[in-house]
Amino acid sequence: MTAEPAEPNEAVEVVGGKVETVEVSKHPTPSIPETDLSLADIERRRSHPLRWAAMILIVLVAIVVPYWFGRSLAVNETEAVVSALGGVDPRGIALIGWVAVVITYVGLAMAVVVSPSWPWLIVFAVGLAGEQFVAGLSMLNLNFWYSTYVVYGEQASLANAANIGILAAAIGIAVYAVIFVGLLVVIKKTSPLNVLTKSWASFILYFVIETLALLVVLFGGLLTAV
Repeated sequence: MTAEPAEPNEAVEVVGGKVETVEVSKHPTPSIPETDLSLADIERRRSHPLRWAAMILIVLVAIVVPYWFGRSLAVNETEAVVSALGGVDPRGIALIGWVAVVITYVGLAMAVVVSPSWPWLIVFAVGLAGEQFVAGLSMLNLNFWYSTYVVYGEQASLANAANIGILAAAIGIAVYAVIFVGLLVVIKKTSPLNVLTKSWASFILYFVIETLALLVVLFGGLLTAV
């Protein structure tokens, strides 16, 4: 019995500006196993909806519960709060508020950049809970200086310092976002300056902006003005 001649496994391609017939690889056996799952089913399995639902619930709890607890302490246990924080310098209180916001943002940013992201999502949730607790304890709102004076009286400067630290860090994030987006729009991918849009460069830029914001708070006279 004579074996049938194998069919040539060739293709026509343009090589160096000329049309040539070249050999291509042949895979008689599929390397990807067959499956009855559709592309939508595969993407749904990869998305882990239960994990994301749990994370969203954790974030909501981290926003509501610590703020409520801190505010309850401020209103119902004012003397205990003042006694515990009365000897702390307002700059130290402002630093605590600033650090809480920075930790929150870094955790969120690293969760986006680094894989696996769950350890950094935990850092984000813990930082958010800490920031919300400080915000509740210092009665943070749009007109916080009135609320803090009503609750803390002559010791309102401590709560005001925490609020200023939180707001300074939040403003630093906003300034960083505007600058970074501007760099993405202005700088071309082929430009040597494109290095400024890399992850490590963006983190350096963020910390420089946040450090400047903190220095303005600590030494710019804001803590004595409010």
